[in-house]
Amino acid sequence: MSQEDTKIPYHLAIIMDGNRRWARSRGLPTLFGHKKGLENFKKIARYCYKKGVKILTAFAFSTENWNRSKEEVSYLMKLFESMFTKKNVEELNKKGVKINIIGQKWRFPKTLQKKIKEIEQLTKKNKKAILNIALSYGGRADIIEAIKKIVRLKVPPKEVNEELVSKYLWTKAQPDPDLIIRTGKEKRISNFLIWQSAYSELYFSNKHWPEFTEKDLEEAFLDYSKRKRRFGK
Repeated sequence: MSQEDTKIPYHLAIIMDGNRRWARSRGLPTLFGHKKGLENFKKIARYCYKKGVKILTAFAFSTENWNRSKEEVSYLMKLFESMFTKKNVEELNKKGVKINIIGQKWRFPKTLQKKIKEIEQLTKKNKKAILNIALSYGGRADIIEAIKKIVRLKVPPKEVNEELVSKYLWTKAQPDPDLIIRTGKEKRISNFLIWQSAYSELYFSNKHWPEFTEKDLEEAFLDYSKRKRRFGK
């Protein structure tokens, strides 16, 4: 199959795993791995939109990641703030990309919460593409929060269906991911989009996230293109 025949997933989700292992394998501080991971995310995100991906969901920090050392969590909070620079946000805004931060936003430092609110407000009307950044995200937490919203609305049980639940997830009824890529050699989804990924195609890369390239992404797209999606039919 040639690149001309490659199918591009409408909604691509990525579990960006292996930053710390990448750093350790090179004798570098593990925190440096996160910095390189962020740099690679910017590069891969640009390439995704160039190829025609309409929704990109990136798993950056899980609900379980709060259990890491205080030093690492503090570093990551500062790293996330640095990601939302005026230059980065303006670049995406000019391209018509709507930015959503999905997850427990209330758990972050006030300064980060303020930045998140500003970029979501600035880009909320953009319609060319969507970037979901999963921060303090967990699939189970996502479903629990959706259920709480439905209970508060006192929705009759007979009216509760898949469409309603999807409406109250953090992804707010966006199309489910067509393809989920996980880097870092692990072969599991680790509590990521567990409702939304019911029929997603899965692709596992042996590359650690900081070394995952545009060529690796193309290989994932080629593999995805060869698959037949039956959705249980």
